[in-house]
Amino acid sequence: MALAAGFAPGALASTAGGATQASAAYVQADYALVRHADATAGVARAAIAGVLEGARLECPQAGARSPQDAQSTQMSDEVIGAMVLSAIHHEFPQIHAFLRAVAPLRWSVPAVGSAVISYERKLSTMASLSVPPLCADVRAWAADGFSALPAGTVSFDARFMPAWVAVGDLPGALARLEAPGTRALAASAVRLEERIAEFEAGEVETWGHIMNALELWP
Repeated sequence: MALAAGFAPGALASTAGGATQASAAYVQADYALVRHADATAGVARAAIAGVLEGARLECPQAGARSPQDAQSTQMSDEVIGAMVLSAIHHEFPQIHAFLRAVAPLRWSVPAVGSAVISYERKLSTMASLSVPPLCADVRAWAADGFSALPAGTVSFDARFMPAWVAVGDLPGALARLEAPGTRALAASAVRLEERIAEFEAGEVETWGHIMNALELWP
């Protein structure tokens, strides 16, 4: 079979080897990130519980008689953002370490490169956001007669929602670039990512409690 134009056998081998090395480096960085996130799940759980406690103590029923419409969906998105950022705030040093580790990596497979770059950008945006002032924003919305959302809610949602990703991601296309010695670590990372996903799914109930405490509609 003829090689693609512009690739000599040596160059092709070099590209493949570089992709394998990049894959190994990415898997190691991802594993370090999700291992820490899994080990500190209790901290994340307590932080999310703090959002609920804050709603119950600081601004209970702040959204009473609020409508169920596009604006209420945006306010619900802010609730989600408050939960997520509170949960991962202690992970910011590990997230930044992950981003530094993967930033220099280059990929010969476009599907892998685009997936990694997209994830980097989203995770970087998440790590640049502050927990929104949920009670203040719900009160401001109510004070306006629920006619217009606070500017802070609108701007926060515009940044958070497109960037919302889980902590830890191994693109499916990465598997074919993994060397045999990397596959066991990748499998461990995937198991930890699944545990983190289960934790996040379990917190949907807490989101419902926060919405009820504030008397908000999704």
